[in-house]
Amino acid sequence: MVFAAEASWKGRLAPLGFEEDLVDLAPPPEQPQDAGQFWKDFVRDTAPEFRKPTIEQLDTWIKPVWEELVSGARYCEPQLKEIIDRVRPDVIVEDNVVCFPALTTAGVPFVRIVSCNPLEMKGERVPPPFSGYPAGDRSGWDEFRAEYERTHRGLWSDFSAWVTEQGAPPLPDLEFMHEGDLNLYVYPESADYTDARPLGPAWHRLDSSVRETQERFTLPPGLAEGGALVYFSLGSLGSADVDLMRRVIASLARTPHRYIVSKGPLHEEIELPPNMWGEEFLPQTRILPLVDLVITHGGNNTTTESLHFGKPMILLPLFWDQHDNAQRMAELGYGVRLDPYRFTDAQLHGAISRLLGDTTLRRTLTEVGETIRARDGLHTAADLIERAATG
Repeated sequence: MVFAAEASWKGRLAPLGFEEDLVDLAPPPEQPQDAGQFWKDFVRDTAPEFRKPTIEQLDTWIKPVWEELVSGARYCEPQLKEIIDRVRPDVIVEDNVVCFPALTTAGVPFVRIVSCNPLEMKGERVPPPFSGYPAGDRSGWDEFRAEYERTHRGLWSDFSAWVTEQGAPPLPDLEFMHEGDLNLYVYPESADYTDARPLGPAWHRLDSSVRETQERFTLPPGLAEGGALVYFSLGSLGSADVDLMRRVIASLARTPHRYIVSKGPLHEEIELPPNMWGEEFLPQTRILPLVDLVITHGGNNTTTESLHFGKPMILLPLFWDQHDNAQRMAELGYGVRLDPYRFTDAQLHGAISRLLGDTTLRRTLTEVGETIRARDGLHTAADLIERAATG
């Protein structure tokens, strides 16, 4: 199995059993970078944009992200063609949000994975993606969609023209990606928008896809006793906003609970008080079963993994689909959505107390988690991909 990944991932995938075939999305940097370093730097430098309402982020953050993604797709197209000619795969699987024409023109089954909130598959009866708008109130939907079109029409048009020049079909209107012969998306049925936006037979939902890991985790002695046990993570990108990390940590320090903190790439700049313990990287899927509550940025991985293990959430969304996940968890009653830059101690501490004390919610989420785990999304996905490869 060959994994074509961005070059900074060198050495990270081979231990997992993959053959690495690395590509550059831009001219290589003068100095080697850690995996995903470009996006960590990008988030750190653009963090002030996250303080804006989502509709105002469309022109100043969402569009620049698409521009970077499009630029990367253009740059690596010759490399991907060379890899495909050399490897001659039986099936191609892409987990990304932007089209790489070489992957769709190879003459073999193409599998698309959607690992963002399923609003990425748009519909008239569901909120627009990236908005964080409620499903039960359509008052802002049209305005948001019109602003997205205004800010993105030109970029999309140029990219779609380039895609067709590479021999691929034109992109669907205002979409940066084709559908695949097989399409997989990760989101629990209990939180999905299926009734409002049904999908065709080529689409398959995975209730979860939780990473298997050989790592073990033992609760540090300093956290063995005390209040409830809480996991706090803003993800590898969100934690690059050190000021925000410090703000949340300072507020949590004024509670009686214990915290496991995923400190992220700038971990050396983050000090933890006595009721907390953390490291740069943590085996999240080993930790989640142990905790009583999750405080998260609302990334799709952490959101779906928390539901997989039946844990309530406090969501502090920053960008992209995190606003959609935060809103969805809040409107379903699975968690509380707070503004990461404007919450007060009273709001955060009150949310913690309410979620920890809600025994009805905890029973509901326990049942949700049992259902999700029984559906075994990880092996379901592998079976579907294998079936696509063999016809």
